[in-house]
Amino acid sequence: MCELHIYTLAMDKRQTPPETTAPAGLSSDETQALVDALAAVLRPLATLAVARGLPFASAEELLKRAYVQAARAACSTAPGGRDVSRIATATGLNRREVTRLTREPAPAQPPRPLAAELFARWTAEPDCRGADGLPRPLPRTGAAPSFEALAQAITRDVHPRSLLDELQRLGLAAHDPVSDRVRLLRQAYVPSGDLGRMLGFLGDNVGDHLSAAVANVLADGRKHFEQAIFADELSAQSIEQVHQLIGERWRTLTAALVPVLDTLIAEDRAAQRPQDRRLRIGLYSYTDRMPAAAPPVAADPPGLNTPSTALQPPELT
Repeated sequence: MCELHIYTLAMDKRQTPPETTAPAGLSSDETQALVDALAAVLRPLATLAVARGLPFASAEELLKRAYVQAARAACSTAPGGRDVSRIATATGLNRREVTRLTREPAPAQPPRPLAAELFARWTAEPDCRGADGLPRPLPRTGAAPSFEALAQAITRDVHPRSLLDELQRLGLAAHDPVSDRVRLLRQAYVPSGDLGRMLGFLGDNVGDHLSAAVANVLADGRKHFEQAIFADELSAQSIEQVHQLIGERWRTLTAALVPVLDTLIAEDRAAQRPQDRRLRIGLYSYTDRMPAAAPPVAADPPGLNTPSTALQPPELT
């Protein structure tokens, strides 16, 4: 029988620099926990940067810019006009660097991912799914349900044929010229062969997930829904079964949420409420080999060497 418990995973302290100055307001233990958390977050980012040939100097520049943006936001409500001095004090960067970074314009917002939005609607709209719940082939043109009607529900600024070409370019859909029908080739939006698009989703999804977790840590833990389940001592065959279950549950969740979100957007527009909020809902899973077990120092007490399934504390509402 698996033991259910709250699980806390800490980095091996030997991977952390031996001397770390505690920031103001943090104990040495809290500082160590902060360093461990940052190391765990930065490691996969470094893996990506090295794999794609991004030099450290470029990553360092990005980190400096992020520090300045965060400090600028934190100091925005402070009285007076000594922004550069405040930011330099908060970040540890010199005033010349802060001045350089604050004078450069902010990057433009990326365009809406229309192909991804169309894909999501196709997998969620009841009229676009078959009896098995999966997306069914659609006539290319005509009244709903058709690919043309689905595309026009997303936007009138881009021709449906252009959206079809984009889905085909990404390896997500195929058009049969004989039947003039369009079918999806994947059950998840993974733009095959488009590294730029995949990196864009990585930044958007992981960025918002991390922002939610950080906001919860800095607040009282109740600002955003952010939960996870951890289990170990599984076989590769069991992992495959779980992957299938996760995919099924995600399709069910998507099918339930997309129509609700469409209705809420329409109701907000009709009621002329300020539509100034955005929402991202995600689900992720990660699989890896278990770390090699250290040799036991002493015999385990009876009942404590069982497989474990860990669950974060329930969300507070």
